[in-house]
This record gives sequence, C-alpha cells and structure tokens, in this order.
Amino acid sequence: MAVEFEVNEREVWDGNYAASQALRQADVDVVVAYPITPSTPIVENYGAYVGNGYIDGEFIMVESEHAAMSGCIGASAAGGRVSTATSSQGFALMVEVLYQASGMRLPIVLNVVNRALAAPLNVRGDHADMYLGRDSGWLQMSAFNAQEAYDLALCAFKIAENHSVRLPMMVHQDGFITSHTAQNVYPLSNEAAKKFVGVMNPVDDMLDFSRPVTYGAQTEEDWHFEHKAKQHKAIMDSASVIDSVFAEFKELTGREYNRVETYDMEDAEVCVIGLGSTVESARVAAKEMRKEGVKAGVVAMRVFRPFPYEEVREALKGCKSIAVTDRSSPGGAMGAFYNEVAAAMMTSQSRPLVTNYIYGLGGRDLSIENIKTIFREQQANADAGYITTDIQQFTNLRGPKLGFFKTERN
Repeated sequence: MAVEFEVNEREVWDGNYAASQALRQADVDVVVAYPITPSTPIVENYGAYVGNGYIDGEFIMVESEHAAMSGCIGASAAGGRVSTATSSQGFALMVEVLYQASGMRLPIVLNVVNRALAAPLNVRGDHADMYLGRDSGWLQMSAFNAQEAYDLALCAFKIAENHSVRLPMMVHQDGFITSHTAQNVYPLSNEAAKKFVGVMNPVDDMLDFSRPVTYGAQTEEDWHFEHKAKQHKAIMDSASVIDSVFAEFKELTGREYNRVETYDMEDAEVCVIGLGSTVESARVAAKEMRKEGVKAGVVAMRVFRPFPYEEVREALKGCKSIAVTDRSSPGGAMGAFYNEVAAAMMTSQSRPLVTNYIYGLGGRDLSIENIKTIFREQQANADAGYITTDIQQFTNLRGPKLGFFKTERN
C-alpha cells in the first residue's frame, strides 16, 4: 500500500518566499529586521503577513543588522520564538552579536541568503558570509534549492528549541541562484507545519518572574573556559537531535535529509564535495562522467555546524582523489571548507588525494562542463597516484588559470 504523506499541492516559489512561508507557518512571535539584498524579501514578506492580519507575530524594523540581532536576543531571552534574515555586509555587522546569541543559548533561527563580502562591492552569491560565521557557535544547515529552504527553516525551529540543544541556528541558501529562482515547492498544510514545529517551550525566560535569571553575565578566567566547553559540547551533541528531526520530517513528507548526503558514491573513485546549489550541477556532471567510464560521485554537506567529521570520512573512504569546492576567497590560506574536509581525511586509513578548487566568487557561474573538467583532473590524479595539478586553484577564470602551490601529495 502506498504511503500518503502530509503535503499540499505544488506551489511555484523562489527561495526567499519559501523561507518566509516557513516563518509564517511556524508561528514566529517576533521578527526583528533590517533589509539587505538578496535576503530582503524574507522579512518583507513576513511583514506583509503581519500587516495583512494573516498572523499574530510582531515585525520590528530597526536601524541596522547589529540592532536586528540585538532585538532578536531580547525577544528570545523573554521566551519568544524569534527569527530574522540577512546577507553579506549585514551579516558581517551582525557578527559581534551572533556570539552573544550562541553564548546565551538562545534558539534564534537566522535565514542567511549567502552573498559576497566587499570590497569590491558585489550583491551576487558566494559563501564568504557563511564562512565568516562558522566559529560563532551557531548550528548551520545548507539548502540547495527552494524546497529545501522551506523544509530546513521548519526543521531549524524544532532543532534549535529542543531542550537538549538550545542553540541558535542558521539556514543558508545561495543568493539569487536559490533565493530568486522560482521552482516547484510542495509545502505542508498550515496545520501540519504547526504541529511539526510544535509549541515554543522556553527555558529560563526572563519574563518568568517566579524564577529570576541573569543573561550576559561577565566571566573571566575562573569560569569562562567551563561555559565555552559546555557550549561546544552542546553543539557537537546536537547531531543526534538533527538526525531525529530529519527522520521525523521524512516520515511526515517523504523528503529525506542527512547531515552528509551522497550521490553515486557506492563505487566512486573520484569525487566532488560541495555546499549549496552547485551540488545539483555536480550531480548532473557526475552522471555524465560515468558515461565516459569515470567512477564519479558527489558528497554534499547539509549540516556545516556541527561539522560531521566521522560521516565525511565514511562517505569518502573509497575515493582515490577528492575535489573540495570552496565558494569563497581563501584570504591567503587554503579554502575554509577544504581545511575542514582535509582535517577529517587526515585520520582516514585510505588517505585519498585532496585538491582545493576556489570557484563561483561574486556569483560567477560554474557550469556542468567546468565540473566535468574537475572530475577529469581528479581521475588523472587517481591514475597517477599523486596530484597532477596545483593543489589549490581558482577555477573558471576568464584569464589564464592561476596556480598557487607546487604539486605535492596531501
């Protein structure tokens, strides 16, 4: 007998609209916002839902992104379900306050529509802002399309507000490629979404006058270490809750999510590992490469924090050569994502070759043909038993390709 899942008829939404619909259905109490391209429609739509009487939440416009996250902290500490959205320079202005939110263990959900950081000024998508927040103590998930932007936003509230987690969470989507591209989306009914997310049950809320609490206390060397160690442990331990919420969402909708997702990896010898919308292009490229006899596969990072080191090792253990794709300027180092993957593979017995590709900066397109070239280079590495190109390279440049490091075994 076929399983019937709780989903509505098909809608055509872009990623921003999908995220805003998730906020509406989640019964968010407060959205504090300052608009910035390309995330503006998320909070703009939410404000329209409030203004038109569709929901009872509060929409508060402030003077900056720093103030937006500060307002979210106050509302969350008071016991509310709270969310906002931002991008790029706005995210950078928010960074100071991100550490406050995570250190206070406040389950705020932040939709980040990823965009390049200036200078030069650029409003298109890359992952510079994602990497800027990687050590801020927030849980982080990555959506590859509009459907996932909707699904993961709903999951984020359920994960963040779990009493064994109680941490803020970001849901990332690629600026313009996902945020402004209309795609088929199958949403939950209002009733099903509300039931899935559940009722907000705050812990240590400041408006519970029967049990006074303190937020933002100062600690020096006597207690600071203990607080940060507990926070780190909560981040790492959140993996089991994330898995549980994903399993519950699959049972409800039939849509499956995993912290690390694999495609054609059963016998793969060469692999591209990536984040964001590029994953879908890489999957197409891998299938075409298999027609050429190359055992190509793709690994996708769904959850960036906590970084799933063991799952990455397991996914890549059969590969001979791996391309790690970083959509952000490395700033004088190897790419941030490369460093995470390379660290995971250092303890792998298979010790595959690992190459870093910097791509897609400022919204530059990475075509399926570009990715097929990467696969061919990885196959050459696998055949030779060593890296045959530069260990780090900027790919899809309009001028001559830039090489950075001499070939070496990694």
